[in-house]
Amino acid sequence: MPEQKFANPAPLGLMGFGMTTILLNLHNAGLFSLDSMILSMGIFYGGIAQIIAGILEFKKGNTFGLTAFTSYGLFWISLVFLLAFPQIGLWSERPCNIAMASYLFMWGLFTLFMYFGASKKNVAIQFVFGSLTVLFFLLSLSEVTGITFIKTIAGLEGIICGFSAVYLAMTEVLNEVYGKEVLPICPKKK
Repeated sequence: MPEQKFANPAPLGLMGFGMTTILLNLHNAGLFSLDSMILSMGIFYGGIAQIIAGILEFKKGNTFGLTAFTSYGLFWISLVFLLAFPQIGLWSERPCNIAMASYLFMWGLFTLFMYFGASKKNVAIQFVFGSLTVLFFLLSLSEVTGITFIKTIAGLEGIICGFSAVYLAMTEVLNEVYGKEVLPICPKKK
């Protein structure tokens, strides 16, 4: 029986993460308000699409991809609930700044551990996880201090993080479509 070949789900997860991260961080940088566009992206592309990608990584036997995509997919859905539910009256209030700082800090800690796992992979994925770690800690710090400038810096850093994920996703798609390296991923040196 011929071996069954599965498509690579990572570009789907990376695009869901990258595009949603860019849009949220355009808000964090102060370019526009938090609205239904960001929240919808958070539920569907950042959330559900990444969960699907994670489940497909499970099918491939990729524990790292499973853990990353399903975790960050659930991060996006939980973030939307934290931000939107108080607005529609399902919870009485938004979490206090210390609670949000703790939430973001824990995601930063998780991401730091995932960065160590990414260190065994290519340079592009290392950059995604490294810059995401910095983003979570900056956002946590901005919640604790209330300093708008820190949130703006986090937003700018988050835009870079998001574009790095989009780049990696498109690199994987184009390199596969053309059967050669169209865009470099920078493999880890041995």
